[in-house]
Amino acid sequence: MAALIPTAAPAIPCNNYTVIDYYNASGKVISELWRIKDYIVVSVGLTVCCFIIAANILVMTAIFMNRRFHYPIYYLLGNLAAADLFAGISYMHLMFHTGPWTAKLSVYQWFLRQGLIDTSLTASVINLMAIALERHQTIFTMQLHSQMTNMRVVLLIAGIWTVALIMGLIPSMGWNCLCFKEPCSKMAPMYSRSYLVFWAVLNLVSFSVMVAVYTRIFIYVRHKSQRMSQHTAQTRHKETVENLMKTVFVILGCFVVCWTPGLVLLLLDGVGCNCGVLKPEKFCLVLAELNSLINPIIYSYRDQDMRRTFKRILCCLCRRRGQSGRHPDIRFNTLNQEVQSDSNGTEITQHAELKSKSTVKGSKR
Repeated sequence: MAALIPTAAPAIPCNNYTVIDYYNASGKVISELWRIKDYIVVSVGLTVCCFIIAANILVMTAIFMNRRFHYPIYYLLGNLAAADLFAGISYMHLMFHTGPWTAKLSVYQWFLRQGLIDTSLTASVINLMAIALERHQTIFTMQLHSQMTNMRVVLLIAGIWTVALIMGLIPSMGWNCLCFKEPCSKMAPMYSRSYLVFWAVLNLVSFSVMVAVYTRIFIYVRHKSQRMSQHTAQTRHKETVENLMKTVFVILGCFVVCWTPGLVLLLLDGVGCNCGVLKPEKFCLVLAELNSLINPIIYSYRDQDMRRTFKRILCCLCRRRGQSGRHPDIRFNTLNQEVQSDSNGTEITQHAELKSKSTVKGSKR
């Protein structure tokens, strides 16, 4: 009978299994002492996380404060920045619970650590799908922005985060290998291999669908733009549509490049491939983490309005530090204030024109 007991499973009651037991059974060793490599990983990881959090807060602030970005596509891009911000927080939490600290985690703390990362990835994937649907709706009618109401955008964003939260909770709700009821993963020792296969295939298929949709939209825009007349207004509209589409396409491309290696590695682990999946694990994790930092750089490089807004926000912060107690001169006007300023400017101009005409008539007399 003893020969029937799996050698990988500890011979202790199921409820008493610890994180160390699952790691030892999967062959993933937890170091008891801090090594130089561990210090480097945590230090670099925390530094990158700080940049991720600061950069994506800057993006969300820019979209909130600049009325030019108050359209559905920018709200969805802002929600993508929120997903990247959540990813930065998740990775920071991971940095404080990795290396030798992993051995001190309880089973539920370990599931929380992994669930945060799964939630951030799911939110990003679904958000990119929503952006694809929004762009499909608008581009094929050659519109710059969709007619989606703010209420629908809010409901869509709430739905994105609800699905992402559910996907992050699935392993802790039962689809796992606790008590070794299913074959365990090597990369995530308490995740079942069947769940890793489901997770990796679902995301890889989503990537493929999004790439196909965006490629079709991009080809359509290029073909339609070549047939448009050279009228000034249409030319500007065409350039704006193309620039926005290129920005979204670059964001999707970077996302796929950064996340695909990690998902392929999870898929290989899920099918039980003995091909050394633990060796490139750290590299794939860092690559996925960098994606959350790349998006704000893309915004500032591709979108001139976004770049200007970033500069204005940073200038405001610098002025507030230099002039404590005084209000900065640079402000973001509301739409009503800009309309009032425009109307006042028009009235002043009209008054000046009437005054100049009366002066000319007086000189003729």
